[in-house]
Amino acid sequence: MVKTAKEFFEFAKKHGAEMIDLKFVDMLGTWQHCSYPIQTADESIFEEGLGFDGSSIRGWQEIHQSDMMAVCDPTTAVIDPFFEKPTVSVLANIVDPESRQDYVKCPRHVARRAAGYLKESGAGDTCYVGPEAEFFIFDEVQFEQNQHTGMYRIDSVEGAWNSARFEEPNLGYKPSFKGGYFPVSPTDTYHDLRGEMVYEMMKVGIEIEAHHHEVATAGQAEIDMKYAELTKMCDQFMWYKYICKNVAKRQGKTVTFMPKPLFEDNGSGMHTHMSIWKKGKNLFAGDKYAGLSEMALYAVGGLLKHADALLAFAAPTTNSYRRLVPGFEAPVNLVMSARNRSAAIRIPMYSKSDKAKRLEFRCPDPTANGYLTWSAMLMAMLDGIKKKLSPGKPLDRNIYEMKGEDLAKIQKVPGSLRQSIDALEKDHKFLLEGGVFTQDLIDSWIDWKRTKEIEPLSLRPHPYEFALYYDC
Repeated sequence: MVKTAKEFFEFAKKHGAEMIDLKFVDMLGTWQHCSYPIQTADESIFEEGLGFDGSSIRGWQEIHQSDMMAVCDPTTAVIDPFFEKPTVSVLANIVDPESRQDYVKCPRHVARRAAGYLKESGAGDTCYVGPEAEFFIFDEVQFEQNQHTGMYRIDSVEGAWNSARFEEPNLGYKPSFKGGYFPVSPTDTYHDLRGEMVYEMMKVGIEIEAHHHEVATAGQAEIDMKYAELTKMCDQFMWYKYICKNVAKRQGKTVTFMPKPLFEDNGSGMHTHMSIWKKGKNLFAGDKYAGLSEMALYAVGGLLKHADALLAFAAPTTNSYRRLVPGFEAPVNLVMSARNRSAAIRIPMYSKSDKAKRLEFRCPDPTANGYLTWSAMLMAMLDGIKKKLSPGKPLDRNIYEMKGEDLAKIQKVPGSLRQSIDALEKDHKFLLEGGVFTQDLIDSWIDWKRTKEIEPLSLRPHPYEFALYYDC
């Protein structure tokens, strides 16, 4: 592993790289990049940094304060798997060129600060994160939105709707709607493609636990990374998305992490496992409910108390709430449970080992910015631990059999992004502790979501409205 500036250039020379590709993440969780000939770079890129226009990055600087610096982190150096010639990819932290302080709207800064605040709090020294990100592999997608047209069209060789398509010949091996969980080939046609994604992930240092077809038809997939420290997992999640998309494109396919692209089939979630450790000991293991410690139960209490606000980051798109719908398999019930997958917080029971004990927050989806989402979850857990918040009684019965008053008593997640953003506006003090999040970042997030996503969508007619109302 590269640790210093000197080792960075030695690493580049060893691999014959003549180009550096600098990457950083914007507020919404998308990588930005710029490439530099390695002969023009020196150790100053790890101290002073490289300049760029911060006003052109979503949600960041005003035009009169546009100059920003990207300071490379040598420990993140890897060979980018998708450039024709060997290129060293390195992630950067963003700093203000005048104050030389970390830029508070840089998501990677938020995650680093959250990890630091955990240590400062004394509650633990490491937060481990293990996301289960799902995605779809399609053959084609078309969409258009203007003053007189609003449409999308998706196609997949695996799509159940293509069972009668003329394919010279059509062999019929297509997962049915909600019938795609764990089939072998020939029904699972994407084993090798997912495997190619896994091999590329391993090349950049990501440990993989498993990959498989997911429940939905049309190529829904899941690749599970082994849990890692908070900031490291945030970095890995960026590589995860980048690799999935580029491997698919290399094979003439397209990948989307959009949570609900298909009607009447399962959406893509990102169940997130978290635990807090100290001096090599898992503090979430104990003798309370489902093998949890009292500390872990308080952490659950924090997550449940702040769940509405957390979803502004964890389920951050209007499309997220096409997935989080009561009455289906989505985890919309703000309760905890061992093994019960309809609960927002599940306690996995696969292993009795103390090392395996953790919480699983099932509401997030893969459109989330991991740096912000997992940092916010950690802050909610720490708030619960600090205030000794009770998680309430667990739900250990089949919620689909519950009716009337029993069902009405169970609190649900927000029904729209608008509601989650409103909740964040009212409930974010816990995020400001230790300077992890700042008011400026939260205000920018709220403003962006309202003015760039929620309000523009509300102005546009929906295609289904024509079916409902055109001939009224």
